[in-house]
Amino acid sequence: MEKPKVFESPRSFFLFAAMMLLLLLLRLGWEYREYNAFISKPFYFTFANVENAYRKTNGSRSYQVLKLHSDEGLHFYTTTHQKKDLSGTRLRLQIFPNEDIPFSKYLGTFYVKSRIKRVVPKEASWKKSLMEHVAAQHRDNRLANFYQAIFFASPLEPSLRQKVSQLGISHLIALSGFHLGILWGMVYFLLYALYRPLQQRWFPYRFALLDVGAVTMLLLGAYVWFTGAPPSLLRAYVMLFIGWLMLIMGVEILSFEFLASVMLLLPVLFPSLVVSLGFWFSVAGVFFIYLLLHYTKGWDSRVITLAVIPVGIFLLMLPVVHMVFPVTTPMQLLSPLLSLLFIPFYPVVMLLHLIGAGGVLDPVLSRLFEIHTPITEQYVPWWLGAGYIALALWAIRSKKAFYGLLGSAGIYGLYLFGMH
Repeated sequence: MEKPKVFESPRSFFLFAAMMLLLLLLRLGWEYREYNAFISKPFYFTFANVENAYRKTNGSRSYQVLKLHSDEGLHFYTTTHQKKDLSGTRLRLQIFPNEDIPFSKYLGTFYVKSRIKRVVPKEASWKKSLMEHVAAQHRDNRLANFYQAIFFASPLEPSLRQKVSQLGISHLIALSGFHLGILWGMVYFLLYALYRPLQQRWFPYRFALLDVGAVTMLLLGAYVWFTGAPPSLLRAYVMLFIGWLMLIMGVEILSFEFLASVMLLLPVLFPSLVVSLGFWFSVAGVFFIYLLLHYTKGWDSRVITLAVIPVGIFLLMLPVVHMVFPVTTPMQLLSPLLSLLFIPFYPVVMLLHLIGAGGVLDPVLSRLFEIHTPITEQYVPWWLGAGYIALALWAIRSKKAFYGLLGSAGIYGLYLFGMH
């Protein structure tokens, strides 16, 4: 028996989409009103937590670049000539907004001049204690930073961020649906193993997907909040939550209408996602997964999991990623393999860090991060990227367009990596 679809007809989907777009315009209108009030002030006092701090030099002078999150929810960069390392501190700031800050940056992350009035050490917290526990298990600061990023969504140091980009594993570092899917599997099946004997003995009439799923969603929701709800992880959680509800109700979730409805709903709830590259890359990745699954129905699930998805996503995302990030190296060809290896790696290193043995795999990771590889830069022109995206949307309805999409991505990949 075929599962009912999310929307009964195309008309109902377009009505929903129109309603979401209207609500989004209203939300953006409200945010624009707040933006105008913000830039009209000559100065503004706030408290903010330093999310990241790193030093740069300009000639003979050095300064710190600070990434901050204010108590009002604003994300911004500023600079200071203070020599003291301000990482992990809380600041009382006087900031000086002006009309040079565009609305798009205000929604996301912007730069603003500031004057530090007071430095306050951040209070002890569970997150800080856990991050210190992880860091204490590594002699190499790069590896400590790597694990803090994949566990707690901590920002990467600039040098490590560059190395990760060269290896083509940025998607493995930035917490997203990939990580949440692994965590769902770990938590759900662990809880299910405990729940199943009790269910068989005491309440066989209960539905495991409802009971165990509800507890799993609560735990994952707490984790998303704990990490600060990065856009790609937030998108994944909302999509997972809605998908879980749809599964309980017996509604089809592997549909483009479902993905589109989540994509439209999230920016209404969180307008800053409109300008979040992480969010849109995440949406593109899930879209291509749906597209590959759509045209490989009936294939062996092992072939889809081990070959089609990792290789297909890597190939199809190449033109999209290179519209924004031009860095290309031969090591990026290992991305599909590293993505597969990350699935067992992630829960294993979590367990190792819990028992205080997080440094076991440090020699292997150190060698990986020390690999030197030639680098080229190649942007995809906006008009070519727009055509590629249009072809991808057409591929929803046309198998010929899908093959054309694969062909164009493959040709671009040969061109890109053939330059080395």
